[in-house]
Amino acid sequence: MKFFIDTANVDEIKQAHAWGILDGVTTNPSLIAREGVEHKKRVMEIIDVVGNLPVSAECIETDPEKLMKEAAGIASWAPNIYVKVPMTANAMEVVKELSPKVNFNVTLIFSLPQALIAAKAGASFISFFVGRIDDIGSSEAAKNIIDAVHMVENYEFPKSPEILVASIRSPIQVVESINAGAHIATIPYKTMEQLFHHPLTDIGIKRFYDDYLKATGKA
Repeated sequence: MKFFIDTANVDEIKQAHAWGILDGVTTNPSLIAREGVEHKKRVMEIIDVVGNLPVSAECIETDPEKLMKEAAGIASWAPNIYVKVPMTANAMEVVKELSPKVNFNVTLIFSLPQALIAAKAGASFISFFVGRIDDIGSSEAAKNIIDAVHMVENYEFPKSPEILVASIRSPIQVVESINAGAHIATIPYKTMEQLFHHPLTDIGIKRFYDDYLKATGKA
């Protein structure tokens, strides 16, 4: 499973990239607004860090004509940009029209029929928001991902889409994504950092160090 980082913070992206585990970056208007920078400027700064890895940049227009123009403009910034649009009828018109030349990340997916529509329109990434489903006390998130993975394996779609798990808020949701066979998980920096840790690892490191000190007489 690919690891994307869900952030617009350049320092976080640099660190994740240095770890050697980064496969891509997702951003959204809220994340970029927190950084206090202009949208295109920050996206290009991110590309400077990650090179040709996929970077998702999101549209904000809702009118079909304006969205068509915005999506084409964002796609022109760099060849590895994936244009993010929400699961709406208007946005799917844009995906259908531009997807032969533009890679799209369709977001705010919560059901299998929505995933099917995005795939048929020509999405490259289909982003399931698991955290928000968990927030309402539903247990269907993992099953939706499993079903969506099976769907893209069973049928031929224009872009052979990948199932991307988004809105991740804890390591357990990463584990569930792995078990469900998701192609990609996009993870906040804090959660990604937590994946390195386990209490037994910490205990083992300390024990090895203490034993070394005793064995060498340095204790």
